[in-house]
Amino acid sequence: MTETAEEIKARKERERDELYGLDISGVEWECAPGTERDEERVEIARLPGGAVAMRSSLDPATVLRYTEAEWRAFVLGARDGEFDLEPAPGDGAAAAE
Repeated sequence: MTETAEEIKARKERERDELYGLDISGVEWECAPGTERDEERVEIARLPGGAVAMRSSLDPATVLRYTEAEWRAFVLGARDGEFDLEPAPGDGAAAAE
């Protein structure tokens, strides 16, 4: 049976509510290898069910949470270059090419 748009929306809302309802006070935050503790970086924590929490080291109180499917889609998209940023005009990056 295929879910209707309303059923999908309701399921996604339940998943989000459950994810944000988790107590993550004791999770272990990870960052990219080679980054220093005092430098700006993105940190992730693995949550139950394959979910992931993500935060900035400069603002650890603001935490975004992603379901396993959302995180997988993001990682695959990043690997495919979907989130590569174009250099802004005048930032000197184009001159370096």
